[in-house]
Amino acid sequence: MSQFIWSMGRIAQIHPGRRNAREPGSMRAWPLFGLCLSLAATYACNRAEEPHSSGDVQSAAQPLSKAPAATEKSTPSSPSEALQATAKCVVPMAEEPPRRAPNALHCPADPDGPGELARGYVVFNDAPGSPRLNVELARTEPEKERGLMYRTKLPDAQGMLFSWGGQEQPRTFWMHNTCIPLDMMFIARDGTITGILEQVPTLNDEARGVPCPAAYVLEVNAGWSRAHGVKSGTMVHVE
Repeated sequence: MSQFIWSMGRIAQIHPGRRNAREPGSMRAWPLFGLCLSLAATYACNRAEEPHSSGDVQSAAQPLSKAPAATEKSTPSSPSEALQATAKCVVPMAEEPPRRAPNALHCPADPDGPGELARGYVVFNDAPGSPRLNVELARTEPEKERGLMYRTKLPDAQGMLFSWGGQEQPRTFWMHNTCIPLDMMFIARDGTITGILEQVPTLNDEARGVPCPAAYVLEVNAGWSRAHGVKSGTMVHVE
């Protein structure tokens, strides 16, 4: 811009030493100088209205990056796998079965004699063959404290279901005065098995459990769970 005005000024400049000789010519140069100033102003205005540089325009025109495509989820192959994928807390069973726990060689005498408990049934609908168990229901504190103590045998299709009225929290069990080895299934309020302790040894006062809340615990003969295809994530239905 400044170079343009300087050039126009040079065209209209009157040499100081020849001012009187070229007076008429210098007077004609002033209108030309005014025209140049007018053109320069117009040029400056046009420059002021130009858009941003091409780089800025290109940057502004860039489309927003597309959101990444949703990852396709694999479809669970069985109901138990679907439950295992959605359950908040499920402890998988070991791939290899644990060592078989033997029965106690000597069982303490029962000081009170066997009591009668209410009974019910539990069904594992998504396990092979939908196995069904006849279970004793331990619902009161004395019933739960006694559990399967002093028993020397348990029919294969039977068990004991401990219930806390739907209240979930981590549960621990021991094998005090319990003379038959057991599998312990820890079950959430919705019926999902959150973990299974297999082949729990007899006459053992060590506290055992799984780190998942449970509202029920089902005790069955040791080895029954694996033999019937029942595992963590399997659903239990109480009849």
